[in-house]
Amino acid sequence: MSAVSLRPYLAADAARCAAIFRASVEELASEDYSADQCAVWAARADDPGFPKRLGSALTLIALVDGAPAGFANLKGADAIDMLYVDPEFARRGVGTALLDALVRLAAARGAKALVSEVSDTARPLFERQGFQAQRRNLVQLDDEWLANTTMTKRLAPADDATESARH
Repeated sequence: MSAVSLRPYLAADAARCAAIFRASVEELASEDYSADQCAVWAARADDPGFPKRLGSALTLIALVDGAPAGFANLKGADAIDMLYVDPEFARRGVGTALLDALVRLAAARGAKALVSEVSDTARPLFERQGFQAQRRNLVQLDDEWLANTTMTKRLAPADDATESARH
């Protein structure tokens, strides 16, 4: 696979991000969630507020050969709101590149820790990146209940990270 590059989200990316979101939930999350759970979750891509949710946070687009392969965003300095990868590019480094970039951005913004509500599907990726489970949650979407896990990662202050890189 080609290298993953990242760029900032543009309003023109909204439809592609919605398609990635829907495909990711319908195909990848189906290993961990029922068809009904995936259907109500994937329908969130059709919410008129979806593009605003992407634009109101620091959203990154992952590109493979110039085409969007995933996206993720940082809400404020310390919360990962969304991270979704097109199933065609799953388990090929796209999610890792996005998560690594958000960790670095959060540290640069002065965050002491990073938190995210992580699906069962994404949990192994977050664990590989040093996130630790804090608690299980149940979220109601329409008539369905979906479980996720609050995960956190402590971040070194930017000055400490620079200092340790020199040694």
